[in-house]
Amino acid sequence: MNDRTQALKEYLQPGRHVHLVGIGGVSMRPLGLVLKGMGLLVTGSDMNSSVSTDELISRGIEVAIGHRAENIQGADCIIRTAAAHNDNPEIAAARAAGVPVFERAQAWGVIMQKYQNAICISGTHGKTTTTSMMTHILMEADMDPTVMIGGYLPLLHAGHRVGNGDTIVLESCEYCDSFLNFAPTLAVVLNIDADHLDYFKDLQDVEKSFRAFVRLATSGVLANGDDAHTREALEGVDYVSFGFEEGNRVRAVNMDAAWRHFDVVCDGKPYCHVDMGVLGRHNAMNALAAVGAAWMLGIPAEAVSRGLAAFHGAGRRMEYKGRFNGADVYDDYAHHPDELAATIETVRSLGYDRLVLVFQPHTYSRTKELFDDFVRELKKPDHVILAEIYAARERNTVGISSVDLQRQVPGSVYCETLPEVTAYLREIARPGDVILTMGAGDIYRAGEALLK
Repeated sequence: MNDRTQALKEYLQPGRHVHLVGIGGVSMRPLGLVLKGMGLLVTGSDMNSSVSTDELISRGIEVAIGHRAENIQGADCIIRTAAAHNDNPEIAAARAAGVPVFERAQAWGVIMQKYQNAICISGTHGKTTTTSMMTHILMEADMDPTVMIGGYLPLLHAGHRVGNGDTIVLESCEYCDSFLNFAPTLAVVLNIDADHLDYFKDLQDVEKSFRAFVRLATSGVLANGDDAHTREALEGVDYVSFGFEEGNRVRAVNMDAAWRHFDVVCDGKPYCHVDMGVLGRHNAMNALAAVGAAWMLGIPAEAVSRGLAAFHGAGRRMEYKGRFNGADVYDDYAHHPDELAATIETVRSLGYDRLVLVFQPHTYSRTKELFDDFVRELKKPDHVILAEIYAARERNTVGISSVDLQRQVPGSVYCETLPEVTAYLREIARPGDVILTMGAGDIYRAGEALLK
């Protein structure tokens, strides 16, 4: 844990006033609720009113709509979302007044020190699904967990939960070394790939970050023993391995052809049986990670089996949206070539006549750095529609467009806007199709508009 995170500890004490900039965000809202539960005076601000801000207000937290310097009056410290930069009026006012400003991840790092079990689930792919699976297991085991997921979990009707137990489980992201602010008792590594290359120099730089992360764990490390990059990154680290291959301490056996039903053996002894409510090899691996974490925590096998059987996916993870003109419409968050490969393989196993993929690349840097890998995967579906790149946090300084992908993928179609995507789908959809909207931006809107 870094020095800034340690410095924040003195401010996160009962009776202190903390102000959250961007309090309506997906991980800021639960942060505010947890801090209030710890006895702090919590205020916050957000650009727009929403269901999130309404909930916070109903729970006794004062929320200002719009960012203004006067909103921070009386605050002992500021915690900001990653989207709030130094030119934000509240951040600028705090800096001018000498009020310390901390990052969201630093706050979570302090908070998790108060829990006996702090399960931090990391990896380039599968974090949201695995954290959701783990949440199901912890709930079945009556552990009353606090939860922070980067997506929507139907079980919680949200992406977070504030519990009263001694366990916290968090999705832990490597981008900007964010997870190095955390204080895991159990660190889980699902896989490691070259991603976020707008921040990391290369794969070796990514591996270095994960190696530093697992060294923060105080009780144990669980990592994918089948993944070559993970093994390389964790060389010399003592960890419990999970996977399908022989030699892993947590291993799936008696696997069925659909990757949905299997037994788990831990250190050579039968532990539990898994009947999954989701499809695909990648989800079986995610489930195996959740099982391994549960085993290391001493959770009864029956709770593990019940929890995984009740899990039918997180929001935007192979989420069934409806049917149009006889075609089934799904949406998926995949935005890395390996994620595309796993999802396409899963959809192929469902037996549809034709796979129609609508892909919206996420960030210019990722599209440029992994261009050839994207082309390889986009050649696999029967028909591909390419929406323009979703900029997210970036500006197009590399001069790339989805048109560049379209030129390399035979038969693919480029649509500049989402309404154009929807109109094109309306023309081509037919019975026996599966239409899959895919990407980490707002591509789901094209499928939802089609269904309307």
